[in-house]
Amino acid sequence: MVFSSIPFMFYFLPAVLICYFIAPKKLRNAVLLAFSLLFYGYGEPRFLPFLLISIAQGYILGLLIEKYRDKKKIKIALTVISCLISAGLLVYCKYTDFFIENFNALTGLSVKTLGIALPIGISFYTFQILSYTVDVARGTVKAQKNPINLGAYVAMFPQLIAGPIVRYSDIEKQLRERSVTLEKTAEGARRFVIGFAKKILIANQLGELVSIYKSSESKSLLFVWLYAIAYAVHIYFDFSGYSDMAIGLGKIFGFDFPENFNYPFVSKSGTEFWRRWHMTLGSWFRDYIYIPMGGNRVSKPRWLLNIFTVWFLTGFWHGADWTFIAWGLFFAVLLVAEKLWYLKYLEKGKILPHIYKILFVVVSFTVFDASSLTQGIKTVGALFGLGGLPVISQEAVYYLRSYAVILILGIIGSTPIIKNAALKLAKKPSGEKALNVLEPAAVLALLCLCTGYLVDGSFNPFLYFRF
Repeated sequence: MVFSSIPFMFYFLPAVLICYFIAPKKLRNAVLLAFSLLFYGYGEPRFLPFLLISIAQGYILGLLIEKYRDKKKIKIALTVISCLISAGLLVYCKYTDFFIENFNALTGLSVKTLGIALPIGISFYTFQILSYTVDVARGTVKAQKNPINLGAYVAMFPQLIAGPIVRYSDIEKQLRERSVTLEKTAEGARRFVIGFAKKILIANQLGELVSIYKSSESKSLLFVWLYAIAYAVHIYFDFSGYSDMAIGLGKIFGFDFPENFNYPFVSKSGTEFWRRWHMTLGSWFRDYIYIPMGGNRVSKPRWLLNIFTVWFLTGFWHGADWTFIAWGLFFAVLLVAEKLWYLKYLEKGKILPHIYKILFVVVSFTVFDASSLTQGIKTVGALFGLGGLPVISQEAVYYLRSYAVILILGIIGSTPIIKNAALKLAKKPSGEKALNVLEPAAVLALLCLCTGYLVDGSFNPFLYFRF
């Protein structure tokens, strides 16, 4: 089930809201857990055992880790076992066939792949359980003694499928006690509708353009660049829109999830871009991989190893394909070059650093989207005139005209221009009154418009499900 669907919007969500708010406060976590398992199992109940096994081992081993916290060897052994179970399930489901295929390529053998289906959201909830057990071992959080509360944390449907990656420490207190106010509920509903609109009105439309490019037999230099820019904007609105919906739903239920995006396209460098893009993933790798490896407080060769390890894993986390690994290592090279030589100049610049960053980000995402590493390299080459393509084609001009408005709206919406204008207007007494009327009307209009698109059965994929 996806948020941007008729079953979710008109059946599941009303049902869970009614049951949640009529239930006594002590039972609300149980209601959330029950509906979250229903949400996850909808259409693919065969994936539920993976989620339930992950929750069960996290709960049992978390309690044992806390019990033997003073016995270092036992604590470490239990933590390692928990991490191996969590990571093992992820590796088995997501990477087994990748390893078999590459083994066959290296040896010339023909070991049969297993054709394992990837449980939706496993990359996200695995990281949540890993952070929970490690934090219990570190003593930064206490083990959750109530299995329903831990299950609700791991399986909570707003962030279960595609994040943000919520650490147990983020909502530990809220699992025990949280307040649901009219103001917070309204804020959550507004945030959800904004994310809903980003997904339906921008991401889906640009996703159509991307699909048209891939099936086209009349490619040109203009069309390749149109595709590359459209895909970069598409993936931002697709993923950030889902994060907005998740954060908004969390607020409706009384939770404060961490932000996941902060207008990354306004960055001046790759370093800044990754402080603003998928922030919960970046901070997870920083706190559980990079810093434990020594971070930057080591020799330069070791520091380089740390950087490349983190970015190899970041790419590999996104998918079992060399395209994702190349994408991650591309950013490793870029960030190392910035930190060693020219980051300080980028930070002082005004226009050129933005152009530099946009160029590298757009190019990198063509590799990210490629069906193979060879195809990704070919597309990058085509961007710079190495594909032997004509500069322009009638098809490219047609689709540029057709999608220009959506693309411009997406580019503007990926910056804080609208947000800053609203904040500036709100500082004026007359502006605040106007916003109090216009904002609810705009949110309602967006909801109706998006619902119309859903009823119409428009193009509606969700990119991050495959991760």
